[in-house]
Amino acid sequence: MTAVGLRERKKEKTRLALLDAALDLFLEQGYDATTVEQIAGVVDVSPRTFFRYFSSKESIPLWFHEQGEETMTETLDSRPADEPAFTSMTHALRAVIQDMQGSTPEDTERFLKLRKLFETNPALVGKSVARGTATELRLAEIIARRRGADPADQLSHLIVAWAMATMRVGFECPYEPTNIRAIVERMEQTLAIAENSLKPGWDT
Repeated sequence: MTAVGLRERKKEKTRLALLDAALDLFLEQGYDATTVEQIAGVVDVSPRTFFRYFSSKESIPLWFHEQGEETMTETLDSRPADEPAFTSMTHALRAVIQDMQGSTPEDTERFLKLRKLFETNPALVGKSVARGTATELRLAEIIARRRGADPADQLSHLIVAWAMATMRVGFECPYEPTNIRAIVERMEQTLAIAENSLKPGWDT
């Protein structure tokens, strides 16, 4: 293991420790009552160190948005330039699904805690929706650029909105909302339905 590799592992360990401490405190004493200082204290780091990993307390329950957006943008950047836009979006979505399939037991526990946090904090749901909207706007700009269109191009925005709506329907998974395997399976099924429902060439 190189020195760089060791540093990266240590950074990731600290990031996850801060995330776990925050989720536990949010659920134990409430999101609003929890401070950055308390979160940092559990991990025995300074608030200054906390801000090296998270931009704010609010960014913690929205971390999955940032992770998903990063995965999707990286995937879109790697797709062939002449690939149909919706096909590129489905590859981006499946990259997110693949990440979920590789979830560790610890990842699953974080997911369950996060889900419970949103269930008990309606205000955070609104913030999550707003963060998701921002992601869709950035993805639409990428799709428009790939299509050689204006950033405000309606079809580019529709392509992204349709793809993300497909993901949301699958993610809701009303039958087993706390089972990641069931959610992944439903997301795949919903994405397949969307692909089979569209006429070839609609996204060109």
